[in-house]
Amino acid sequence: MFIHVGEEHVISSDEVIAIIDYSLVSSSTINDELLLALDEKENVIVTDESLTKSVVFTADRVYYSPLSVLTLRKRSSVLSTISRLDDYTEPIDE
Repeated sequence: MFIHVGEEHVISSDEVIAIIDYSLVSSSTINDELLLALDEKENVIVTDESLTKSVVFTADRVYYSPLSVLTLRKRSSVLSTISRLDDYTEPIDE
């Protein structure tokens, strides 16, 4: 399944390693240093830092998302539920 993390960015839910609240990034020097190091490697995708509410970590990229951690969590939960539903549709004969 895929998760829309803001603007035109859609990532596979299998690729997500962590999603953290952006307000917690500045309170932790380790998180701050990690993001600076990744930014130097150009692995960071920033939509609009003034609107950033969460940071999504994948194996090869970091996304600054304007969506909250709770919203992203709900989206991934809904997608997970949908993927487990049985398909009761019938094929259309033409």
